[in-house]
Amino acid sequence: MWELLLVPIAAAVGWVAARHHCNRCSVSTRRGWSSGYFQGLNYLLNEQPDKAIEVFTRIVEMDGETVETQLALGNLFRRRGEVSRAIGLHQDIFARPNLDRYQRTQALLELGQDYMRAGLFDRAEDLFLELVGMDAHSVLALRCLVDIYQQEKDWEKAISTLQRLGSAQPGIAHYCCELAEIETDKEDYPRARALLDRALKLDPLCVRASLLESRIANHIGNHRAALEALHHVEHQDPDFLGEIIDPLRTAYAALGAQEEMEDYLSGLLQRYDNTLLTIANAELVKVRAGDLAAIVFLSDSLHRSPSVRGVKRLIELDLAHHEGQTHEHLLLISNLLGQLLAARPLYCCSQCGFTGKSLHWQCPSCKSWSTVRPIQGLES
Repeated sequence: MWELLLVPIAAAVGWVAARHHCNRCSVSTRRGWSSGYFQGLNYLLNEQPDKAIEVFTRIVEMDGETVETQLALGNLFRRRGEVSRAIGLHQDIFARPNLDRYQRTQALLELGQDYMRAGLFDRAEDLFLELVGMDAHSVLALRCLVDIYQQEKDWEKAISTLQRLGSAQPGIAHYCCELAEIETDKEDYPRARALLDRALKLDPLCVRASLLESRIANHIGNHRAALEALHHVEHQDPDFLGEIIDPLRTAYAALGAQEEMEDYLSGLLQRYDNTLLTIANAELVKVRAGDLAAIVFLSDSLHRSPSVRGVKRLIELDLAHHEGQTHEHLLLISNLLGQLLAARPLYCCSQCGFTGKSLHWQCPSCKSWSTVRPIQGLES
């Protein structure tokens, strides 16, 4: 890994060494550069990055004009966690009076990233805003600003900054949802709904916005509106249909529309192979026609699409109809399946592979938005 990080250093030093070789007449200087450069490369190839950095640092010290090499070296210090050293180096570069525009803005960019790494967000924000105002490295500076505003949970600034990069940016609808969550906690439901409308305009496929809409609607007693929001999820992303089952139950129960719920969930199950939908349908059959009908329904479903979770629920339903040793055996199997399921994650990030039992709209590991999804076919 260190070799990859040091490649820019080696390339920059090589370029400067070549320039010195062509333009300077001092034989001793050329020999010093060549000797040091190849010594550093030798350390690099032998996976001795610390010694390589020492050599490249000495090369930089031999000539104060090696701005490109110093910038790259400071970048490496930051990557290694030596942030103070990176800040000092980049500050020294920026203080030089003879830098051209590109070198000055590049030093600003590196220094801003140093401050970010050090957690000095106010200083970093000032530098990135200055770069954007100068129209220099604007895209990277804006992305760094978005990262700062995310960490500070300044969602309004994050939205406006991300829109400067283009409205169809990952995460932008989630920023509106974050604000809507805050307004919901304050019970300012009109403001929360307005933010969710904004989220869906920015990203019509935002499942989170629909789930939040249904939560608010159920809370204030507008259960038909809750159902309308939940019905959108099928068209937004059917992988999340398992997430709508509980709020659907709440809304349909409040409306006294058990048969309507059964028709809707039955239709979903015909269109999508989903274990949670199968179990939810079995529960409705149980309420309407009893345990034995639910057992038959679930057994038929498991023949078509077997799952550990479905088998566990089938055994739980069957336990009430057995006694003695058979009951004990079924109970043992049910408990073992429960332990197996308890150890399994329910969600996985498609970006970095993070897994967990809770749904995170932003991956806790790689910080990507909308990449954590329900694991499909886990129990098959």
